[in-house]
Amino acid sequence: MKFSLRFNNDLPVRDYVRYAQAAEAAGFDQFWVSNDLFLRSATVILSAVAMATSRIEIGSCILNPFTIHPSEIAMLSTTLDELSGGRFNLGISSGAEEFMRWLGMEFNYPRSRVLDAIAAINKLTSNQNAAAERLTLQWTQEAWLRFRSERRVPIYLGAMSPKMLEAIGEVADGGLPLLFPPEHFANVIPHVRRGLARSGRRLSDIDLAACIWCSLSDDQAAAEAMLADKIAYYGHAMSPLLLQQLNLTQADFEPIRHAWHIDGDQQRARQMVTPQMLRIGIAGTVDVLLERLDGLAALGVRHISFGPPLGPDILAAINAIGNDVIPRLREV
Repeated sequence: MKFSLRFNNDLPVRDYVRYAQAAEAAGFDQFWVSNDLFLRSATVILSAVAMATSRIEIGSCILNPFTIHPSEIAMLSTTLDELSGGRFNLGISSGAEEFMRWLGMEFNYPRSRVLDAIAAINKLTSNQNAAAERLTLQWTQEAWLRFRSERRVPIYLGAMSPKMLEAIGEVADGGLPLLFPPEHFANVIPHVRRGLARSGRRLSDIDLAACIWCSLSDDQAAAEAMLADKIAYYGHAMSPLLLQQLNLTQADFEPIRHAWHIDGDQQRARQMVTPQMLRIGIAGTVDVLLERLDGLAALGVRHISFGPPLGPDILAAINAIGNDVIPRLREV
């Protein structure tokens, strides 16, 4: 069993350095940072983390080929891999349609754009010419890195929809499927297996991370309040495939979205998050966390990725998972 941490890119850079060092000491295998629009740059954060750690793998979750050209994604990936001594994993996907609207960008051919980008990036980080005529990329013979990549950088595909989940199995080295709630893994895996069948690979050939949200604290109310903030901010953007696991729809989140993103009333938005919505993640003590994780292990999960908010005290949460969760599940 592997273990990783995922962070939003909304904290001071120095905090990530402390958390990454704590994660490395606690036995985590990977440390991921998102690159959501108008927050701090994940690539800068990961550069700082790479310089402050020596063992733990680092990764972006996610970069997208709409706001960053695939050639630049390849440049960033290879440079971060060089800086970290071969510890960088590229997390890539299409991003959220709403974020593209913020920029006045068309969200066209999202899956094709991601698959075209992956094909090109794989060639570039393999020191090959990436010239191609694809649906979303028309590159000339000049499409190659002007410095040497030490290896092809592993690519992890972020996914929520069935087609993107299939693409994990078809083209990626690993996957970052969002499991909201955690038990959603049972519905995710058949889609991934369809992609694997097309590529002639087995599940053991890829690193499929079960990505969950959790908030750890002995104070149940404090743990739930932290998780409610994340749900209020992101809930409306979750795919129907995820929400239907809890008999929720995107329409259920519309008043919350309006309160948070339009009115700027975060307290009111937080108060509208229901107990049913809180089941999207896990909030409470380590025992509560382990109870939900036991089901994942039974479903065949071999990599659990703990995502934000982690808890009111992030360092305490990292240490609690390291001391009480990882040892119990490591040998599964």
